[in-house]
Parts: sequence; C-alpha cells; structure tokens
Amino acid sequence: MTSVEMAHFVSHGSFALEAVVPQALNERAVAVLDEGIPHHPYGTPLDIAFPAGSFARELISLPAVAGAIQSLVGPGPTVDHHAVHVRPPRGGEAQNMHGDAILDTRTTAFDAQLMYYPREVTLDQGGTLSVPGTHLRRINQTGIGRYQNLAGQTRLTCPAGTVVFLHHGIWHGGRRNDSDVPRYMFKIRFNPTVRQLRLWNTDDIDAPGVRAELTARFGWTNANEGRLELVNRAKLWRTLTGDQDFDIDYYLTRETLVPSFIAPGATDVRLGAHHPADGWGLH
Repeated sequence: MTSVEMAHFVSHGSFALEAVVPQALNERAVAVLDEGIPHHPYGTPLDIAFPAGSFARELISLPAVAGAIQSLVGPGPTVDHHAVHVRPPRGGEAQNMHGDAILDTRTTAFDAQLMYYPREVTLDQGGTLSVPGTHLRRINQTGIGRYQNLAGQTRLTCPAGTVVFLHHGIWHGGRRNDSDVPRYMFKIRFNPTVRQLRLWNTDDIDAPGVRAELTARFGWTNANEGRLELVNRAKLWRTLTGDQDFDIDYYLTRETLVPSFIAPGATDVRLGAHHPADGWGLH
C-alpha cells in the first residue's frame, strides 16, 4: 500500500481491492466455501491456520492481497478467526448495526479484517453495510444496534474477486438478500504480532494526497464531531508513522500541552518546597 492508501484506511476504516482475485480462483471458491474451511483456536499462526496448498493460503498470497496484509498488520500475523457467510436467495434478515467483538480499548494497535467476495455483489443482493469513519468510535458489540441508518453509510457493491480490508472497529451489518442467487463472503481477522510502524511503502509519505485523505468528511459528523475525528486520526497516524509531532490541525497538539516543569518562584505542593525566582527577574 502507498501512504495515500494508508491514510485512506486511517480516515475511512477500509481499503478495497476490486476484482483483484483471478476468475479461476473465484470459480473454485464457492465449492470450497460450501465445504467449509477448518477452524483453529484464536491466535493461530497464519502458516498453521492456512497451510501451503490450501485455498485460503492461495487467496492471501496473491501479491496485492499479501501486500495489503503486510502494510496493515506486518509479517507473521496470527489468525484471530475466520468465517464463511452465505446469504440465501430471498432470505436472511438484515443484521443490526454492530462492531465486532467487545469494546476494544487498544489505541496503539488494531486488527485487520479481510472480506472476500468470489461473486459479483449487486445492490439487490444486499451487500455489507458500513459507516465510513466510525472505526475510531469504540463501541461494545451491538451497543449501536438501535440505529438502522446513519448519514454517510455505504452498501458494498462490487465485481467478483473483490477483497476489502476493514479496521476491526468499524460499524457495519450484513443486509438481507433480495436477489435470486446466494451471496458469498469469506472473512479472516488478522492480529498483528509486530508494532504497526511504517509497514507500507512510505515513498509518498509527504504527498498532498495524504492530508487530503486524513481530512475526509462524512455525513454523520457535524462540525464538532468532525474535529474529534481529526484528533482520532492524528493519534493513529502518529502511531503508524512514529511522528509524534504530526497534527492535522492544532487540536491534538493542544491536547498534549501538559508541561511538567515547575516555574521558579512556584511552590511544589508534592515536595513542600519553594523555588525562588533566582535570576529570572520575577518580583
């Protein structure tokens, strides 16, 4: 991934590779997914969960897919879990809006979720609904389930062979399938085992497009909510780049202005000591 693409992921919580999987692999996928893919305990090393020669290993070894995994979670990730989701024709209820798993308090790491669609997804097939930019607003599973529609939400439609990567915290929900064909999706959640620091191609780290992506606005944020999102994104960008002075505006810089130096002439109540203003001209 490029820095512009990584900045898009930071602001949107997603990154899509449309029609990246060869058609021959897509044609094999449905039978493999119908048969099922063996499950392993949470946190199984990738090489054990998806051994060489397996369908899943072939999928994640495609250059564009492998590059995205490297960029987001780095080398040697573990497989948190995986699942095959099939919505039958004219069936299935729409899921409540939710975030996967419990409230996740991590601020310096995140999991990446791969979603693979072996067949074209049309609007009448429902598709996965998600709300861009919500991944940095932490919730506890279905705590937002009463909300059915939010300004700026999207419904995924895509060509066959599309792979989408999501931040684990994004608000989303599967829609019902109103078409005459089943809808297939294969999901893998990856846990990083290394610090997520500059894992992508940073040649364009100073490109104007980086800031343009980091300042993207969404329908569900008003002026005040939008400012909070700029702070959240700046914090994540600092984590990913190692640049602790980075800011989108002055909001995060202001938040970190907590001096610890005791001015001459002040009393340190912790030590019960008085510090004279020697040489400072404070009288």
